[in-house]
Amino acid sequence: MGIREFPNGSARGKAATLGMRRSPDVSPRRLSDISPQLRQLKYLVVDEAIKEDLKWSRSVEDLTSASVGLTSIEERILRITGYYGYQPWAASYKRDERSRESPAPAEAQMQAGAEGGGRVNRCCWKCSVTQLKKICWGVAVVLGVCSSWSGSTQLAKLTFKKFDAPFTLTWFATNWNFLFFPLYYLGHVFKSAEKQSPKQRYRECCGFFGDNGLTLKVFFTKAAPFGVLWTLTNYLYLHAIKKINTTDVSVLFCCNKAFVFLLSWIVLRDRFMGVRIVAAIFAIAGIVMMTYADGFHSHSVIGIALVVGSASMSALYKVLFKLLLGSAKFGEAALFLSVLAVFNVLFVTCIPVILYFTKVEYWSSFDVVPWGNLCGFSILLLTFNILLNFGIAITYPTLISLGIVLSVPVNAVVDHYTSEIVFNSVRVIAIVIIGLGFLLLLLPEEWDVWVIKLLTRLKVRKKEEIPEGNGDIASGLPNKSRRTRPSMSSFAH
Repeated sequence: MGIREFPNGSARGKAATLGMRRSPDVSPRRLSDISPQLRQLKYLVVDEAIKEDLKWSRSVEDLTSASVGLTSIEERILRITGYYGYQPWAASYKRDERSRESPAPAEAQMQAGAEGGGRVNRCCWKCSVTQLKKICWGVAVVLGVCSSWSGSTQLAKLTFKKFDAPFTLTWFATNWNFLFFPLYYLGHVFKSAEKQSPKQRYRECCGFFGDNGLTLKVFFTKAAPFGVLWTLTNYLYLHAIKKINTTDVSVLFCCNKAFVFLLSWIVLRDRFMGVRIVAAIFAIAGIVMMTYADGFHSHSVIGIALVVGSASMSALYKVLFKLLLGSAKFGEAALFLSVLAVFNVLFVTCIPVILYFTKVEYWSSFDVVPWGNLCGFSILLLTFNILLNFGIAITYPTLISLGIVLSVPVNAVVDHYTSEIVFNSVRVIAIVIIGLGFLLLLLPEEWDVWVIKLLTRLKVRKKEEIPEGNGDIASGLPNKSRRTRPSMSSFAH
């Protein structure tokens, strides 16, 4: 198919074709052996496909031109037929021809490679700068989470000395959640290029609740249960601060991470991970040891039970939110938390009033209420929730969770100088075990795959280094023998 014949010389074309199809083992070694084929060259025409394959060798141009001599024709015949091992269409010959005939494209390729390398370096530089900024923001968020969480805990402990009303404090602090959506909208106005009115933004975020938006039915079926869980979580936590010290409260509340994993595994059918089961066991063991550290007194047992209940309500809140509502964007989360404040004002306000008139949570006059402590606690708790919900936009979620763990040593230092807490060996071991379990729960799901890949790379590097070392030793021995042999021959002479 590659070569076709003229009508005038069919017989001679066939003979040329047969002559050119000789096998390599009987190929000629002199040009005189193929002189009959050379004479038939004027009856042959090269096909278009062959022209494309041979464009680098320039044999097609010479064959079709009329001013070609016998020597150039002989050379082209040798190239086309592949005699003497010359195959110009092979990749190696193409590279040689290109490098000999056109050095400019090679230089262009080097310049393109240099430009590509520069682009890669610039991209790597941008990525490293972005990651560095994210880590710096992460450190700031960690410090903010740690200080706000430990500060709110200590301020609540201080408030109860003058204002013994944990449920009223919970109700008062939850009302501040109404500021979530206005603060989010201010951030949207300053950051977003396409600014929307508050009404437009509200309608867009209401799509989180369904096609019909935030209706009365959706409010009672989707918002009200989470409002109850939110109130129970904060009330049990604050009530536990009255019973036990803030260090134990902050440590035991870290168990909510283990409870989230257990509920997600059972309810949401999340992936089973053995390391998280170990972390859950550590959390339970730490709870038991923390109870044992105080000698199983009724006062401490009630306080520990209250904290564990608060951690359980927090875990149930997170799992049900994922089950019923899924994941929410920043605007949707801000609107949802503001809706919880509306529910708190409409349906929970009656409970502090009832507790006041029944003298369960009673204060003599409003002048005695430490409004500064109440407002300070509410602001710190609002800051903690803002960082916890919206800090993901500027840093990694793992760094945010580390702020909760770091609040434990902060509370321990404050309790050491302000209260009569005794850090015996059992309490310290319990704190370490719960903290270790919390850190194990922060491991990503694919952590085992990453560890296996890392170990595999280390093994490959060791295997590569050992043969190189052996090669250097082995190569040194022959060199020594080669060097000694001339000296012996010179002595012989």
